[in-house]
Amino acid sequence: MNLKENFSFNSHSTELPLTPEDKLFLEKIAKKIHKHGLVTPAVFFLELAKPLSLLASHSLVFFGPIINSLIQSENYYRAVEVFEEPKNVEILLKMIEDIDKNE
Repeated sequence: MNLKENFSFNSHSTELPLTPEDKLFLEKIAKKIHKHGLVTPAVFFLELAKPLSLLASHSLVFFGPIINSLIQSENYYRAVEVFEEPKNVEILLKMIEDIDKNE
């Protein structure tokens, strides 16, 4: 075993597959963004935030009890898990762009 394998952070993937409910959740977000005319700012923000998605999701877990006490949200922690993966942020971006292109 070489040194690179010992210190590789990506050696064990903990990536959770997207469920149909997660895809529906992302679709709803994309449709709301389009409905409110926020396509350009949302795409800009998501592209900037993509590298920080892991840090942001950990912050949301930390503040989860406070947020859930103020806003009763179903599947809050699953949504946090969905946005933990930059790949899922990219899926949301693609959905937003596809909706904008088709409208």
